[in-house]
Amino acid sequence: MILANAELILPDRVLRGAIHVEDGLIAAITEGGAVPEGAIDCAGAHVAPGLIELHTDNLERHIQPRPGVDWPHSAAILAHDGELASAGITTVFDALRVGVLSGKAVENERYARAIASEINALTAAGRTRISHFIHLRAETCSESLLEELDEFDDTDRVRLLSLMDHTPGQRQFRDLSKLAQYHQGKHGLSDAQFKAHVDRLLGLRQKYGEVHEAGAVAAARRIGAVLASHDDTTQDHVATSAGHGARLAEFPTTPEAARACHDHGIAVMVGGPNLIRGGSHSGNVAARDLAEAGLLDIISSDYVPSSLLLGACQLARIWGDLPRAIATVTDAPARATGLTDRGRIEFGLRADLIRLADLDRTARLTGVWVGGRQVG
Repeated sequence: MILANAELILPDRVLRGAIHVEDGLIAAITEGGAVPEGAIDCAGAHVAPGLIELHTDNLERHIQPRPGVDWPHSAAILAHDGELASAGITTVFDALRVGVLSGKAVENERYARAIASEINALTAAGRTRISHFIHLRAETCSESLLEELDEFDDTDRVRLLSLMDHTPGQRQFRDLSKLAQYHQGKHGLSDAQFKAHVDRLLGLRQKYGEVHEAGAVAAARRIGAVLASHDDTTQDHVATSAGHGARLAEFPTTPEAARACHDHGIAVMVGGPNLIRGGSHSGNVAARDLAEAGLLDIISSDYVPSSLLLGACQLARIWGDLPRAIATVTDAPARATGLTDRGRIEFGLRADLIRLADLDRTARLTGVWVGGRQVG
C-alpha cells in the first residue's frame, strides 16, 4: 500500500510526500506530490501516526450501559474497539479498576480479571480492529486490591499500572462538594449514605493505604508494567511517586504538582475533556494552563474518545506547532510506556496511520490503518 500526495506529520516537520507500506510496516517515506500507479491519492490531506490512548474509562460504559445492567462482555469490548477505531485510536490501554469494597457500596464488583482475559482472547483471535493492552487502576482505598493484583502476571499484557487514591478530602476530591456531586449524582446516595461512604473510605485509607501502595508498586515490577501516579496535588505527592519509580503522572491537579513532575523527569498527562471544555469538572488545574506553561506532555481521552484528536488540534492552535501537538497523542504516550514500534511516521515502525481533513476547524478522520490494514 502507498498513501501518496499527503501532508505527512513527521516528528519535527510536515512534509508533502508518500508512505510506502509493506508487511504492515513503513517501508519508505518519499518526498513530493507524485501519485504512483495503484497508490491512494490523499489529495493533500494530512496523515499522522495512529493515536495512542493510555487511560480511558470508555470500556466500562459499554460493559455497564446503565446501573445494574451487565452487557455481554465480548459485544461490549468489540463495540468499544470499533468506537476507538472510529476516533483514530489505533492503540489503547484499557483501564480496568482493581480494588473494590465489600458489601452494598458504590463500585463494589470485581471485574478486572475476567475482562482482561476476554480482551486478550479477542486480541489473540484477531477479532479486534486495534491494538489492546491492559492498564490496571490500583485503588489503594479499598479492601481487595492485593488479592486482585495477585491474579495477574507478566503474560497478561499489562503494560501500565496507576496508583489511585480516591480518599475523600485530598487529590482530585479535595473539595468534598465535588465528590458529593459525583457520587450522589451517579449512585443516588442520600446525604446520610454519602457521609457513611466517606467515613468508610477514610477508615480504609487508614487501615490499608500504605500496605496497598507498597503492594501495588511491587506488583507493577512483578508483571513488568510501567508505573503511573494519579491526581498528584503537592510536591510531596510527586516526590513519593518519583521514589516509587513512576514514569507517568495522570492528571496532576495543580501547577505545583505538574512542575514538580517535570523536575523529576515524570511525563505529565492531562484529560482531553479538560482541554476541550476549558477546565476541569472537579475544579482542578485547567489543562490549557499547563499547556501554556510548557507542562503538558500527553493527552488522554479519559471518558470521551474523540477528545484525543480534538485535544491535539487544540494544542496545535495554542502552540502553533502541529508536529509537537500530534506527538502528545502518538510519540509521547508510546515513549512513556516503552512502545518502541509505533507512535511516529518513521522507517521500520508499524504502519498505524490516520488520514485527516479540516484540521483548522473540527478535524475529520477520512481513513484509519492498523498495521497497514484499513479499519476505518
